[in-house]
Amino acid sequence: MLRTPVALLALALLFAGRAPAQTPIGPVPAPELDGGTHWINTGKPLKLKDLKGKIVILDFWTLCCINCMHIMKELNELEEKYPNQVVVIGVHSPKFDNEKDNEALRKAVLRYELRHPVVNDADKKIWAAYNANWWPTIAIIDPEGNVVSGSAGEPQVDFKGIVKVVDGLIAKHKKNKTLNETPLRFDTAEFRDGPDTPLYFPGKVVADGKGKRLLIADSTHHRVVVTDLNGKKLAVAGTGKPGKADGAFDKAQFDDPQGMAVDGDTVYVADRKNNCVRVLDLKTEKVSTLADTTRTFSIPRTPRAMQCTPWDVLLHEGRLYVTMSGSHQIWAYDLKAKKFGPIAGDSDENLLDGPPAKAKFAQPSGLATDGTVLYVADSEVSAVRYVPLNGGEVGTLVGRGLFDFGDRDGPGRVVDANQRKTTEALLQHPLGVAVYQDKALFVADTYNSKLKVIDLAGGGVVSFLGGPAKKGEEPLFNEPGGISILGDTMYVADTNAHRIRTVDLKTKVVKTLELKDVPPVEKFKDEKKK
Repeated sequence: MLRTPVALLALALLFAGRAPAQTPIGPVPAPELDGGTHWINTGKPLKLKDLKGKIVILDFWTLCCINCMHIMKELNELEEKYPNQVVVIGVHSPKFDNEKDNEALRKAVLRYELRHPVVNDADKKIWAAYNANWWPTIAIIDPEGNVVSGSAGEPQVDFKGIVKVVDGLIAKHKKNKTLNETPLRFDTAEFRDGPDTPLYFPGKVVADGKGKRLLIADSTHHRVVVTDLNGKKLAVAGTGKPGKADGAFDKAQFDDPQGMAVDGDTVYVADRKNNCVRVLDLKTEKVSTLADTTRTFSIPRTPRAMQCTPWDVLLHEGRLYVTMSGSHQIWAYDLKAKKFGPIAGDSDENLLDGPPAKAKFAQPSGLATDGTVLYVADSEVSAVRYVPLNGGEVGTLVGRGLFDFGDRDGPGRVVDANQRKTTEALLQHPLGVAVYQDKALFVADTYNSKLKVIDLAGGGVVSFLGGPAKKGEEPLFNEPGGISILGDTMYVADTNAHRIRTVDLKTKVVKTLELKDVPPVEKFKDEKKK
């Protein structure tokens, strides 16, 4: 669809300037959804002209973006509220190279449990047509095909405002008899590729040497699986359905649990979508809540309370350290004093070293320690950072900034700008770190589907295992999200392959851990029968 200069200007003003809340514009004829390379959750590409009579909400997102993840739940609630009037379409406009891949996006749609159609805007043609500049961006299209409202950037996405706009459009177009309330059904990828495996997108794994057991965050099954070191089930906490409920293991609910830390028979869990830190008592088999970051804490300088979104936890000398991927900070909970708050990061998303209170992180998602510093997988800046435990400044081992990423071995941070361009190591959205013998730091280089190792003495970064597979062969890893080391064995949460891998760090032999007596979640089998 050709757009007039006025239409172009209106869309540019709306999105390029990060419109506050839900801003009315137009009406501006909506550009057609042309240029996508692949569609998911629909049997064929969708055209806006075929959706005439529906209120269409476009959600511009990218699969790495924590801000985009935050609004998915609210979009789902919106779809449930208006099942016959509203159609949500995800427009995936990628940041990282890995995110352009159709299969990587398909896995993300499954992992995030999205039911609406999603188009892979790999070349950002739809993004450009709508003059989008921020993740996420929301555009509301009325039943006559006009963009009438929009917002850009998570704090600006006001769902009360969206509901108000939608209610107004329903009333107007019912009166004008231009609203189509006939239900639409879309083919859903989940039903074609359901989780019949014991694990479904496991995000993290922790090897507990003292207890001789593994803790597995079975993230998209919304539960925590406990096995012995050979994979035999010891316990399962969580019903398998997303929710937020304390109590007995078979009644408790989680929503996308991630990182875990073990203290005897106590397990601390970063319950990501619930914005909570939960506690598992392995003796009594009960779940409780240690801290609810949604209710108790907010971040200054934002239009509304920012979602902190705990992603990983680490226990050291009576303090539970937490990566807050949503507020881009590191927090600590003093278990004795019962005090919880930020220790590093000013909540702005970027990479900046220096005093902890002024340092900047970007979606920190993994933690490790050698007893002297915290090592942080700082995913959105494709970096590995460190925070001294006993005072000192935040620093960076490898990584440059929000749009500096790749797959290159070499020295870590390089001072000389010319040398940096050709030799400095590059990662792509790492999510996990683990210390080995106090000499090396292993990194789950997630979007490169590799394990890399950083020499803590010399700072060099070297690929250890993984990467693209040869034609016809299965890759060793598929976007690994978490790693844990016990002795000379590394346990890998091989997220997109729905499995735990073991790696002999001496021989590099890789095996899949065979899980015994760990059933898949029954709800998916029931849904497939419908």
